[in-house]
Amino acid sequence: MRYCNNPMSISEFTLIQRYFASQGLTRPDVLLGIGDDCALLAVPPGESLAVTLDMLVAGNHFLADADPAGIGHKSLAVNLSDLAAMGATPAWMTLGLSLPTADEIWLEGFCRGLFTLAEKFQVQLVGGDMTRGPLTITIQAHGFVPPDLALRRDGARPGDVICVTGTLGDAALGLAMAKRQANGAPDAVAYLRHRLERPTPRLRQGLDLRGLASAAIDISDGLAQDLGHILERSGVGARVQVERLPLSPALLACTDSDSALALALAGGDDYELCFTVPPQRLQQVQALAPGWDCALTEIGAIEAEPGLRCRRQDGAAYTPTKPGFDHFA
Repeated sequence: MRYCNNPMSISEFTLIQRYFASQGLTRPDVLLGIGDDCALLAVPPGESLAVTLDMLVAGNHFLADADPAGIGHKSLAVNLSDLAAMGATPAWMTLGLSLPTADEIWLEGFCRGLFTLAEKFQVQLVGGDMTRGPLTITIQAHGFVPPDLALRRDGARPGDVICVTGTLGDAALGLAMAKRQANGAPDAVAYLRHRLERPTPRLRQGLDLRGLASAAIDISDGLAQDLGHILERSGVGARVQVERLPLSPALLACTDSDSALALALAGGDDYELCFTVPPQRLQQVQALAPGWDCALTEIGAIEAEPGLRCRRQDGAAYTPTKPGFDHFA
């Protein structure tokens, strides 16, 4: 039972039916979707179910006046990025939505962004909940991966090559621009804001890396911190050459090189993949990269000595200005 002294002007059930239950996508593995106490879902034989959940809170993960279509896109994209990091194929999602008011204009934009991305990757909404409260979006995404091919954080070994997809630092500078703490040419600003608000989950890359990468993670809190999770789980260390970090022309056009490196190492919100590859498999990964929609860059190597060591090209140590994003730091 729910108690509310100031209910929405339109009923919760009307909103669910109008904006969420009528989605166009219907997957054959959804035996029973929205409209009952639980969804009934069929996991394909021989596959493991990969499950992830992310919560986005207004004023913390996105600005309160951000484009609702972008919020809808990003809410799902950050979950799909987790599935990509596991080498999983996305399938279903559930949605928990807390709204201050029943703003149908906001909901229309949010659903447009959410379901456009969901349709692209064939992700069906199968249930969830809605309540009145501070603007908060929680999505749980589900995908399939053969258990022996899942990409994990604990498989890196000394000698493995460290690689990343795409470019790093864009979203962090895009956030600074959204807060009017930085500026630049209109084209560069638009690109960096797009990278912040509409990240691209690297699902194809994750699937291609099955059986080739030894460990993987998506970069949500900054490269240094997220690579550190691989090192901790694998019981190894790493050396990263900072001049190899992939930086976009837009980022370099709007800030100096040292600031760009700091953003690339600790900025967060990039949702690129960081992964390790045994040297004997590197050529196979490189052969796949021309078919990707992003760059592949080798940035360093796994070492036996614990800890992350960042080095300049001349061998001098480089110390990141901060370790990465932490909600409670």
